[in-house]
Amino acid sequence: QASFAIRDRLAKSDAGNAGWQRDLAVSYNSVGDVQVAQGNLPAALASYQAGLAIADRLAKSDAGNAGWQRDLSVSYERVGDVLVAQGNLPAALTSYQAIFAIRDPLAKSDAGNAGWQRDLSISYTKIGDVQKAQGNLPSALTSYQSGLAIFDRLAKSDPGNAGWQRNLSVSYQKVGDVQKVQDSLPAALTSYQAGLAIADRLARSDPSNADLQRSLYFFYGRIGEALFGSGRADEALKDFNAAIQVDKAP
Repeated sequence: QASFAIRDRLAKSDAGNAGWQRDLAVSYNSVGDVQVAQGNLPAALASYQAGLAIADRLAKSDAGNAGWQRDLSVSYERVGDVLVAQGNLPAALTSYQAIFAIRDPLAKSDAGNAGWQRDLSISYTKIGDVQKAQGNLPSALTSYQSGLAIFDRLAKSDPGNAGWQRNLSVSYQKVGDVQKVQDSLPAALTSYQAGLAIADRLARSDPSNADLQRSLYFFYGRIGEALFGSGRADEALKDFNAAIQVDKAP
C-alpha cells in the first residue's frame, strides 16, 4: 500500500513521465494479484482495469514501443482471467481477442523471439478455453491447434526445454478434449497419444514432480476413455490400469 501511494503521487506529479506511469500500472497489477489471491474478484478487476488504462495510454503514445505493447497485452490478460473467473465469458473473450491483436503483430515482427511466440500461443489457448466453455467447439479446436503449432515449433527448436515440452503436451490434451467431445475419437486418440509420449518423457526425467505424474495419469485415463468409446475395451483396460499404477506410485 505504501509503495502504491508513492508511485501514485509520482505519476500524478508528472503525467508525462512514462517510467512513473508504467510503475503505477505495475502497482495496480500487483494490487490486483493480491486481491485475486484473497478472492476479491470485483476489487481485482477494478485494479487491473486501472492498470490497463495506463498501459493503454502508454501504448498509444508510442505505438512502436514493443515493451509498452506487451505490457498492455498483459493487462488485458489479467482482466480476461478475472472475467472468466466471474463467469463473464463474452467480456473475457473480448479481452483475450485484444491480447491477440497485440501479440500477433509482435510475434510476426520477430519470429525468432521465443517469448513473443509463447505469448501468442497462450493467447490462442485462452481464446480456445472461452470458445470451448461457450460451446463453440469448431472455433475452439482451431484456436487450440494454432497454439499447438507454435508450441510444436518452440519444442523442436529447444528439445531440452522442459517448459516448451510441457506446454506442447498440454496443447495436445486440449486439442484431444475437443475432438473427443466432437465424437472424433480416432483424432482424439492420436492427440492424446502424442501428448502422452511427451508427458511420459517428462515424468521419467523428474519422478518426484507431482504435477508431471498427475499429467501422465490423466493422459492414460483419457486414452482409456477414447479406446473404450471406440469399442476397444481390452486396450482401454491396459491404459486404465496404467493410470492406476501411476496414481499408486509414491
